[in-house]
Amino acid sequence: MNYKLDFVKHRKIWFLISAAVVLLSAASLLIQGLNLGIDFVSGTRVDINIGKAYDRQEANALLEKLGYADPNTRKAGSEDEMLIFRTSQVLQPDKVNEIRDTFRKEYGKQVGVNEQKVSPIVGRELARNAMISVAIASLGIILYVTIRFEYRFAVAAVLALLYDALFVICIFSLFRVEVDLVFIAAILTIVGYSVNDTIVIFDRIRENLKAYRPKSFEELSRTVNESIHQTLIRSINTALTVIFAAAALYFFGGESIRNFSLALLLGLFSGAYSSIFLASQVWVVWKWRSMERRRERLKANPAE
Repeated sequence: MNYKLDFVKHRKIWFLISAAVVLLSAASLLIQGLNLGIDFVSGTRVDINIGKAYDRQEANALLEKLGYADPNTRKAGSEDEMLIFRTSQVLQPDKVNEIRDTFRKEYGKQVGVNEQKVSPIVGRELARNAMISVAIASLGIILYVTIRFEYRFAVAAVLALLYDALFVICIFSLFRVEVDLVFIAAILTIVGYSVNDTIVIFDRIRENLKAYRPKSFEELSRTVNESIHQTLIRSINTALTVIFAAAALYFFGGESIRNFSLALLLGLFSGAYSSIFLASQVWVVWKWRSMERRRERLKANPAE
């Protein structure tokens, strides 16, 4: 068979790339952590809709006059007409009204203010529930794939989706992108997409295993390579279709879902990579070692 790319032959390169991403993610999380939004930590997020172009340094100066030293702010909105201000303080209504009145005095009566508050207890509960959600999703995937295929496929699929989650977390940690509940929704969406793409490849591998019944590593490698090539166009087309939709959400969907769209974009790229270059390669190595052990047992005990 003539393959344009021998995926299994270069498996060590894919493993090194994946290991580098995991190590980078771990280092970034240990050194600087995640830029957690108020969904996970106590505090207040104040969205100040100024309604026109403004200078962020001047807006920060107004907040500093109100007693918020070195305010954590960023521009938002389709035309950068909004200022998002985050503080670790849980602001009372009079403080929020003070911010609104100050900005209206400076920029006009069109200024609108919305705030979101989270207490420390709620923040901890949300963080715990988010981790439980991801754990339950992973466990469900392991159980389903084990029953539908075999446990090696299940573990390889979960390793791939964990890689996808780590890749997105790494990018968000490195570039200090805010992590909120919408981010968790994106991670769960990525998990679903990654598993779907992986299952398609695994299903074809299983069919080809029955047809070819490989006895050597070369035959097993050819089976996996052929399975990937048979599903490659489908994987690429599916990925591109969803990526175009996620990109449209990122550029035109507004500030409220921009981080969700970014996480989704990153996860889609990673999911396409991990299904082809990681999950399948983990399985083929594991499967071959299992075949070797079985062959050794049969040599030692022919009657088995």
